Amino acid sequence: MLGRKTVVLDGSDGEAGAREAAFARIVEEHARFLYRVAHSLLRHPQDAEDAVQDALLKLYRGESWRGMLDERAFLARVVWRAALDRRKARVVGVAEAGAELRVQDARATPEWAAAETDERELLRELIEALPGELREPLLLSAIEEMSSREVGLVMGIPEGTVRTRLMRARAELKRAFEERQRTGNRKQVTA
Repeated sequence: MLGRKTVVLDGSDGEAGAREAAFARIVEEHARFLYRVAHSLLRHPQDAEDAVQDALLKLYRGESWRGMLDERAFLARVVWRAALDRRKARVVGVAEAGAELRVQDARATPEWAAAETDERELLRELIEALPGELREPLLLSAIEEMSSREVGLVMGIPEGTVRTRLMRARAELKRAFEERQRTGNRKQVTA
């Protein structure tokens, strides 16, 4: 049996392959969703990508992802926290070495501008004008189609608080929308 080398490490090679395959499946299935969660909080494409990458790397290095009961909610919460950490670091002024000041381009992309009606554009502006505590659960609920329970898990707040914030956000959007429609002046009224 010279020339043949057999290495057995307590079956860990098979386990490692299965672990990698399981994690790859999670990434493939949820990557876009996780990006949208991070982007809804950070509102900057590169920061959102970095937050997702940080969260996935943290998960891969650990084992907590293997015991997920609700994959979507668990992953969204991990990415939400990574995005929140990035946002806090930006506000405090802690930056990566060599990071450049990023200015968000407020102009719509050509695809967005062509696809959106005036009312949709107005609604988008009103949502952006909402305070973060109302905007964030609204985006997760309406855009990401998460339940109140899932939003609560992601944001770390009780489900009842999520429902209250959603109700307040919708009421504020309705009030601001009606006021702008009535006045016809889109830029002066704030939500």
